[in-house]
Amino acid sequence: MGKPTGFMEFPRREPSKRPLDERVKDYREIELPIPLEDLKDQAARCMDCGVPSCHSFGCPLANRIPDWNDLVYRGKWQKALDLLHATNNFPEITGRICPAPCEAACTLDISKNPVTIRQLELQIIENGWQQGWIKPQPPLEKTGKRVAIIGSGPAGLAAAQQLARMGHDVVVFEKDNRIGGLLRYGIPDFKLDKKILDRRLEQLRQEGVQFRTDVAVGEDISARYLRKMFHAICITMGAGQPRDLAVPGRGFENVHFAMEYLKQQNQINAGDSLKSQRIITARDKIVAVIGGGDTGSDCVGTAVRQGAKEVHQFEILPQPPQERPGDTPWPNWPRILRTSSSHQEGCHRHWSVMTKKLSGIEVRVSQLHGIQVNWVQDGSSWKVQEIPGTEFTLDVDLVLLAMGFVHVQHNKLVEDLALALDDKGNIKTDSNYMTSIPGVFAAGDAIKGASLVVHAIHLGRRAAEAIDRYLT
Repeated sequence: MGKPTGFMEFPRREPSKRPLDERVKDYREIELPIPLEDLKDQAARCMDCGVPSCHSFGCPLANRIPDWNDLVYRGKWQKALDLLHATNNFPEITGRICPAPCEAACTLDISKNPVTIRQLELQIIENGWQQGWIKPQPPLEKTGKRVAIIGSGPAGLAAAQQLARMGHDVVVFEKDNRIGGLLRYGIPDFKLDKKILDRRLEQLRQEGVQFRTDVAVGEDISARYLRKMFHAICITMGAGQPRDLAVPGRGFENVHFAMEYLKQQNQINAGDSLKSQRIITARDKIVAVIGGGDTGSDCVGTAVRQGAKEVHQFEILPQPPQERPGDTPWPNWPRILRTSSSHQEGCHRHWSVMTKKLSGIEVRVSQLHGIQVNWVQDGSSWKVQEIPGTEFTLDVDLVLLAMGFVHVQHNKLVEDLALALDDKGNIKTDSNYMTSIPGVFAAGDAIKGASLVVHAIHLGRRAAEAIDRYLT
């Protein structure tokens, strides 16, 4: 695919970013697109692999990456767009926020820099929007079947679009006042401008998808009502139960879950009224982010933009190596040190640290007490071992908990339906994405646990196929 010798002729080109001192003053997207004329060379780097692991192993959606790389190289952008849309409902989103496991599985990644797959994907879709090639695809015929989607994150939206195009009447219920779920409230604007999401939502509306906001299913309307009014239900509420910090001092009022913090800033950016909420701000504060993943990084970038005095990020795991280690060989996703744009903007990163307690004055935290740890293997598992003499105390004004999510929230909907759960607390489904209740399906992080947006889209599409078979 591409040019057989392209990988030897053209170096990998990364997208540039807005200057650091400029971008930290606002919430606009920081990444700048690669010019279209230069992307032909990047597509040319795609090798004629016998087995394209980027497609078959690295991409949960099985995007036909070598094929649309070849089309870009030959200047056939519209055909590349059609091929991209055949497997991915929202490439403008995955092209912005996916960590690109496909690139880790690229054959070039064995010894050279991989193809810029994520950037090529992003520019295919953005060029499609600019050219006016992306249009609503309403069904030619209606089935008369009604489907309720609970939750409007990536899995719910993917399922909704697929089902609407199959001719079913689809209603998406969202507990918040805007559609988008994680995409709307969990991802900062500097990574995903919400105009990008709104643009796609308008397409879904024109394809017949109905959206109902400010509806907490199980409370505002009952599960019984839904089962009576709809032929099928698909639960895509995500893995919304955050992992908590079980230490003394957790209850101080300036200790917050990351998603509470990120959601609020996204609401402010959108112009929503927060009169009923206590505003969480990092301005002029020393901030401790507990958790070293992407959500923690998003907290770092947000705190910097709010004008934090200092930002510290703590991770209990050891610092990963710079190079791909032997325990994650190609084409697996490598466990290596990654530095996000937020980290570059100003952050003290701390590895192998366990938070022991939080202390404070009256109702507010003022100090974090931690200790360095080692990870030692105990049979087939690993355990944490504290290192004596490494105790430390850090003055803090705000603590953000970004330690991941444990499972779907066991809310009234889950309780009323008496849904079976797996051993991790996620909704249990069979091979057709049906729960323990006939006609009730589930998809995305609600069944898988917290994962990548690309996985959620994939599961939403598969669940839609299963629901269609069930209805027809």
